[in-house]
Amino acid sequence: MLEKTYLADANKRASGPYNFADYLKQYQFSIEKPAEFWAEQAQALAWYKPWDTVLSGDLVQANVRWFEGALLNVCFNCVDRHLVNSANETAIIWQGNEFEQVKYFTYAQLHEQICRLANVLLSKGISKGDRVCIYLPMIPEAIISMLACARIGAVHTVVFAGFSAESLQSRIQDTQCKLVITADEAVRGNKSVPLKLNVDLALKNCSSVTTVLVIAKMGAEINGQHEWEVDYRAAIADADINCPCVVMAAEDPLFILYTSGSTGKPKGVLHTTAGYLLYTTVTFKQVFDYRLNEIYWCTADVGWITGHSYMVYGPLANRATILIYEGIPTYPDVSRCWQIIDQHKVNIFYTAPTLIRMLMRSGNEPVQQTKRSSLRLLGTVGEPINPEVWEWYYQVVGAEHCPVIDTWWQTETGGFMLTAFAEVTSLKPGYAGLPFFGVKPALVDNAGKLLMGENSGNLVMAQSWPGQMRTVYGDHQRYIDTYLTQFPGYYYTGDGALRDAQGFFCITGRVDDVINTAGHRIGTAEIESALVSNSQMAEAAVVGYNHPLKGQGICAFVIPKQGVIVDEALKETLLKEVVQHIGAIAKPDIIYFVNNLPKTRSGKIMRRILRKIVEGGAIKDLGDLSTLAEPDIIKELLALR
Repeated sequence: MLEKTYLADANKRASGPYNFADYLKQYQFSIEKPAEFWAEQAQALAWYKPWDTVLSGDLVQANVRWFEGALLNVCFNCVDRHLVNSANETAIIWQGNEFEQVKYFTYAQLHEQICRLANVLLSKGISKGDRVCIYLPMIPEAIISMLACARIGAVHTVVFAGFSAESLQSRIQDTQCKLVITADEAVRGNKSVPLKLNVDLALKNCSSVTTVLVIAKMGAEINGQHEWEVDYRAAIADADINCPCVVMAAEDPLFILYTSGSTGKPKGVLHTTAGYLLYTTVTFKQVFDYRLNEIYWCTADVGWITGHSYMVYGPLANRATILIYEGIPTYPDVSRCWQIIDQHKVNIFYTAPTLIRMLMRSGNEPVQQTKRSSLRLLGTVGEPINPEVWEWYYQVVGAEHCPVIDTWWQTETGGFMLTAFAEVTSLKPGYAGLPFFGVKPALVDNAGKLLMGENSGNLVMAQSWPGQMRTVYGDHQRYIDTYLTQFPGYYYTGDGALRDAQGFFCITGRVDDVINTAGHRIGTAEIESALVSNSQMAEAAVVGYNHPLKGQGICAFVIPKQGVIVDEALKETLLKEVVQHIGAIAKPDIIYFVNNLPKTRSGKIMRRILRKIVEGGAIKDLGDLSTLAEPDIIKELLALR
């Protein structure tokens, strides 16, 4: 790893903290007196009623609550309060798949569209606490739908438009959604995704849904083939442009977002109203030093937590101008991102290392064909960024004048946990950085012993923060077992990390059975279940491995049943099974057909051996093999490469 450090450029901040000493002072205050610190930060929001207690409960009891007794509304904070002075300022710039497809929404126009949709939802029987599924591409209606739900107190669950009908079905069933908002198709480059068809397939087994609002994005006729179909655009055209905000309690649910786990069923991460909104508002402002009228582009899809926290809620609460892009970064060519930056004068660009690696492979010329002179800051999210890619991003894309802010956080944390602060903290390629205010990270060994100083171990959090998830929807015990039991008194991140002598943290990867591929977390058990759903398969084991583009690739070891013919057709069939059950993002990069898997005498698959083998390790690299039930399997596996 490169040990080069870029020092902060002093006196360039527009908002506090203004220098490193200021950061240290504020950080110490936030850790020693979190209630006082967050009470001060809470002035960033508009409240109908202040709180009775800033913080109650703890990680041991799994009953943390923030700003209890307070009343507010998320949509009011993101839109309505800006109308007084900024009604005609641009809230959203939508860039479509084609260059000429551009739309602008002022805060006033956004407000009107939200109110119209909120009234449609109310007319369809949706009220406070009801769940609404949003299955949309990267179009303005996705953001409008989220904010319309927040306006009336409905709980939204956004499903990534790349997920299959089965994945959509499982999420609707788990949340018992009453209404779905979708489009006829999604467009990605020169390909289309049949969203409406997927909804129709999912709803064959989802009796809770009574209405589907369909956006005829590609001109499809909404013909009422099913009794639950409603034409979105026709419905909002007839709706009232005024809809009062529902008053919400601080701990009322805001949304449920599913994330993969080490067991087969995805977890419905539940975030609540006040703590989550405050945390995303403050982190966005402080880390990126956002300045009014800047153009901010987060390339994440709205179906992931980055899209929630740092494309919608955090930026809009700060009265930002956000850019959203429906297409892909390589259509019509690999200069598209840099062309969009020039076209719309983007000031802050926040993306995933996977995208940077992919574009880096095309060389410097596609970047240098553009000016990118508007850029002030670059950011990364979703997975660790290796130092060489960090350097290319800084030197070529940012022309050595834009800080690169690497951010580490999770769906469960709601917002940034480890990060640099623009123009305040030094930048160390490959390191996520220092903790955000109120975040108290620690390293522990496998026995839970606290590790001090320069060290490496399991990354945990020693105290709560406002953006913390509150539970796994419908299964609080799973929340406790997954995050709070392994190391009592700590929140367990599932990641390993090392801490250097200066206190900078570097994320070394997942320590559980979750693969972080192209910035998406996919549970190995989910993929294994999809593979063995094929009647010709007896067993499967899936592991992640170092991939030059995706960060982690997906490798599957599968055991066919007796007599099954192994050929390319079978491999293609299995890949299709995974796409059907989960989506294209979970499709294995490598499939090995084997006769057996390395297991302990108790029957547990030794995935560490499979990881070493797929990454090219020799037998001497495989570690202790004494617990293997059948040691001879190693020779067969090594011969696969």
